[in-house]
Amino acid sequence: MEPGVLALVAITLAAAFVNGALGYGFSSLTVPVGLVFFANRVLNPALVLVEVFINLYVLLINRAAIRAVWRRVWPIIVGLLPGVAFGSYLLASLHPDWLKLGTYTVILPLILLQAAGVRRPIGRERLIGLPFGAGLGFLYSVTTISGPPLALLFNNQGLVKQEFRAGLALIRVAESCLTAFAYWQLGLFTAEALHVGSWIVPSVLVGIPLGAFAIRRMDAETFRRICMSFDVWVVGFGLSRTLITLKLAASPLAYSAMAAAILLDLWLLLAFFRSRRSALAIA
Repeated sequence: MEPGVLALVAITLAAAFVNGALGYGFSSLTVPVGLVFFANRVLNPALVLVEVFINLYVLLINRAAIRAVWRRVWPIIVGLLPGVAFGSYLLASLHPDWLKLGTYTVILPLILLQAAGVRRPIGRERLIGLPFGAGLGFLYSVTTISGPPLALLFNNQGLVKQEFRAGLALIRVAESCLTAFAYWQLGLFTAEALHVGSWIVPSVLVGIPLGAFAIRRMDAETFRRICMSFDVWVVGFGLSRTLITLKLAASPLAYSAMAAAILLDLWLLLAFFRSRRSALAIA
């Protein structure tokens, strides 16, 4: 087995475990590692096909809360259409290394904002639905990542656990199906992409049930926060490597991006554990 495929099998198993536990996180963990070995045009179609079925499964097990969140998410789903179309076109057109740089640059601050626990409730929620959906569709079609901005929005708006998962699943089913259709129209489902996808499926079939079982015995919030730290560190590494590849910065200066991301994450992680300790002491 090639090193890239072996690494992809390992990270997708871990990512599927996280997705089974939290209801999201598959792409945001897989993509930063996968891009070290594969171009977006190969990795994205492979992940999107798998995610169609993952998202349908998550929607099925959270179907009881669909009616409670449907009215809140439909503007976002409508907004996905132009974003997915434009993002898919760019994916088929731009140089792979520049796409990698864009992917890492966008998702790193999103993960750090989520790790910081930013909360700024939006009063007129429907007004931001269409533009947020367009941005989300663009981000997903270019990177296959939408978990961090969605988690930021839904946590920000105070959705309870079941509604949170159902809302995520509704939007992610829509975005993955729309993106799969766009990729098919653009001829992105190549033999190489399908081959890579075939290695991901077994990891998903094993990892998701294990994650769903294990989360009953773990503190979900602490587990979620540790997963975010792993994400930050890997994205920082990928960003530094891409800066070197594009000759935008030389080694070791390029690794200052990774070092800055890790230091900021460690500070946020320390603050998180302090707040958890204080909350437990009060309880």
